[in-house]
Amino acid sequence: MSELVFLLEEQSAAEMLRGLLPRLLPDAISVRYIVFEGKRDLEDNMVRRLRHYRSPGAQFIVLRDQDSGNCKHLKATLLEKCRQSGRSNAVVRIACHELESWYLADLAAVERGMGIAGLAQKQNKAKYRRPDSLANACQELEKITTNRYQTISGSRAIGPHLDPANTRSGSFRVFVEGIRRITNQSRTP
Repeated sequence: MSELVFLLEEQSAAEMLRGLLPRLLPDAISVRYIVFEGKRDLEDNMVRRLRHYRSPGAQFIVLRDQDSGNCKHLKATLLEKCRQSGRSNAVVRIACHELESWYLADLAAVERGMGIAGLAQKQNKAKYRRPDSLANACQELEKITTNRYQTISGSRAIGPHLDPANTRSGSFRVFVEGIRRITNQSRTP
């Protein structure tokens, strides 16, 4: 594989990945982000974009927020769209409930990225130990950062500090494992 292509629901995911991926991928793999304007745009246009992508050796990962949807149904729907496009080997990952849940799972990264002292010490609070169960992760992140968190700039700031080995968010762990699997890497960082 020479290229890893991410189909993303929104720009904030690309900003986070630009900071995270250099610590996960070998230099020989190039990365491309196809960013959509929300989940509807992603779902309406991904078949066409996947079908017409013509780079030999490219592998694909689709990332979408769960929001209030049924995770298994969403994943099945996206996998079917990948199959329709002729890319049945694409990896589909769902951020439960939303991308910000991953940030709440790693408050040390939020603290370092946003320069807000004292956030990491909150990690042992129940809601931050299992943030995938929070339906309002973005609002919670805004609250604990006293409204300093903005989706794009916050994702850009936090991404380089996220710990790929963090397991507090099951959906983040599965996402990282998917990247490692598709790039044929072992589980060790």
